Amino acid sequence: MTSTTALPESRQATILIVDDTRINLMMVNEMLHKHYTVLQAASGKDALEIVARTPPDLILLDVMMPVMDGYEVLKHLRDSPVARDIPVIFVTAMNNETDEQKGLALGAVDYMTKPLRPAILLSRVRNHLELKFGRDAMRKQNEVLDLRVRERTQALLHERQQLADALAYQRQINKKLEDAQNQLLQSEKMASLGQLAAGVAHELNNPIGFVHSNLGTLERYLNDIFAITTACETAAAQATHPADFAAVERLRQDKDFDFIKQDIYQLMSESKEGLTRVRKIVQDLKDFSHVGDTNWKWANLQTELDSTLNIVWNELKYKCTVIKHYAPDLPQIRCLPSQLNQVFMNLLVNAAQAIEEKGNITISTDVLNKDSIRIQINDTGSGIPAENLTRIFDPFFTTKPIGKGTGLGLSISYGIIDKHRGHIDVSSVVGQGTRFTITLPIDGKQDDTPDAGGESAPAAA
Repeated sequence: MTSTTALPESRQATILIVDDTRINLMMVNEMLHKHYTVLQAASGKDALEIVARTPPDLILLDVMMPVMDGYEVLKHLRDSPVARDIPVIFVTAMNNETDEQKGLALGAVDYMTKPLRPAILLSRVRNHLELKFGRDAMRKQNEVLDLRVRERTQALLHERQQLADALAYQRQINKKLEDAQNQLLQSEKMASLGQLAAGVAHELNNPIGFVHSNLGTLERYLNDIFAITTACETAAAQATHPADFAAVERLRQDKDFDFIKQDIYQLMSESKEGLTRVRKIVQDLKDFSHVGDTNWKWANLQTELDSTLNIVWNELKYKCTVIKHYAPDLPQIRCLPSQLNQVFMNLLVNAAQAIEEKGNITISTDVLNKDSIRIQINDTGSGIPAENLTRIFDPFFTTKPIGKGTGLGLSISYGIIDKHRGHIDVSSVVGQGTRFTITLPIDGKQDDTPDAGGESAPAAA
């Protein structure tokens, strides 16, 4: 028969009647069985077993029962996860307000006294079932909503994390692009400087050649002139009338001819030495200027170090004593010499700038094994704080004042050494100085890079 209470999924509600008197069970069953599925229990123990097997929608519970009364049964029900939400209506012959308050306090939803009247019983059962089903529906709806909220929250958190990761990745890409752009600008700047240096060196070569040639010719002319003057002096000393040469002798003494004759050769020697020095600087400038050269070639790094020292000597000469410990058997290595010169220049200039007044820069080379060599550049400067040692090769990191450095020198140097399949390490003690150690393979060429004319490995220098 159809229930008078709106039920989910069109099922009939189940009522459990608990009473130790058989006649009471039969009477209540008669009132309810036309509208609901009715279960019966004659004791509290039986009631708890039925609830554990088949939880009902509502319980009509007698208060006064032997062994386990209604109050104790209700306590067990409220402690059970399965039964704690089942509405319980106490049914008793006692009409005592204290007992009623006790039952309600324990969790009963209603309190009815015997004898029961069918209409009132059906009305209260229907009302409490509707409330129970409403609470169940609301709880389920809340559970669904809570699940959706959690799922949506999780999805939003996931999306937020994805956006944060994407943003972090984009920032990382932008930073790499910025670093690459600035390094490219720095490389282009060095290439432009190299082209300028090459042009200046080329333009200086011609007048230097003229002067060098003219000094050689002038020296020969002077030798001829002094040969003539010597012959004249000899003729004057042997003349029949020496008085005829008195004016020449006075002029000779007035002009201090003997000193001029001696000093002019010294001046010629100093001029030739200075010109040789200029020619060496120009040659070093030409060697250093090939910044954009991408051809690998065999080179003596000690020669490259000396060339770079000549280029930066003006930065070093007033406060640095340069000490060289070159290995006599250092082999040539296959490399990009101009790029390694840029590394040496960066390290030497940094070393000079780290020395505030007077100090030493020591350059050492040695053979590590048959496959690699090592270059060390030490200074007695101010040193690098420990917290900066792990960052000095980062692009744009600098401890110099604004305008004194770009922070790209060591970063570019690191990239050049890495390109040669080598390593560059640093150690430093504040107040004592810094050491940069470069380890390079004898043949550092990458497989996909061009050679300069297919050279073979030369013998050790």
